[in-house]
Amino acid sequence: MRPLLEAHDLTVGYDHRIAVANVSLMLNAAEVTAIIGPNGAGKSTLLRALNGQIKPASGTIVLDGQPLERLNRRKISRRIAVVAQEAELRFPVTVLEFVLGGRLALAKNTGWGWETERDLQIAEAVLQETELTELSGRLMNELSGGERQRALMARALATEAPILLLDEPTANLDLSHQATLLALVRNRCDRHRASALVVTHDINLASQFADNILLMKEGRTVHSGTPEEVLKPQILEEVFEVRVLVDAHPVTGGPRVTPVHEPYRHN
Repeated sequence: MRPLLEAHDLTVGYDHRIAVANVSLMLNAAEVTAIIGPNGAGKSTLLRALNGQIKPASGTIVLDGQPLERLNRRKISRRIAVVAQEAELRFPVTVLEFVLGGRLALAKNTGWGWETERDLQIAEAVLQETELTELSGRLMNELSGGERQRALMARALATEAPILLLDEPTANLDLSHQATLLALVRNRCDRHRASALVVTHDINLASQFADNILLMKEGRTVHSGTPEEVLKPQILEEVFEVRVLVDAHPVTGGPRVTPVHEPYRHN
């Protein structure tokens, strides 16, 4: 089966600096892929390139079998939903209005009153899923960091896009909401054959929810594969320069990573 989104030998540069170098990946239906790596590894830059926000210096990106560069913004928005680390809000809107904005790419017009009964039903459903129903009438700029992050996820889910690109989606969330949010992503992929690419610093969340992990350092792919293949002590110690203990999670059985707090020294 053809991947929903794929990149081949992707290189992205900023001001004569290479941020992503020769990275390839495939996002398949019903799979969650996590990207992990140190700060400055190029993770967020890769996501922006995959969404068409940044033009790569070389390499190809293919969305549903078509080169991404040939598709307009509206077509891309119908297929890809993004949760970025920073979301700019130029106008004061309520949480419900913000989430409904995720349906705009599907609307036949963009005038006032464009939303349909189905749009409202979907918005209300994702607000309930993200535990924001009671805050639906509150202005976005009145929300806490965690509430705002959940609203960003609700908007992405409301698009019903088959591809989710999520940049640190659990930032500012407590433990309960971290698990709830990633369970929503997992459920969307399993039930609707969507695909999610999740940038995260939380290696254990990646291990718990992802089918595949892409480990990056200095813009390059260090290793990719299943959590069991990637989350090995020697690999993680080389990338993060800290000693780690990897054992089996007592519930899931997947790899569990614990840093050992002592300086890592190269041989």
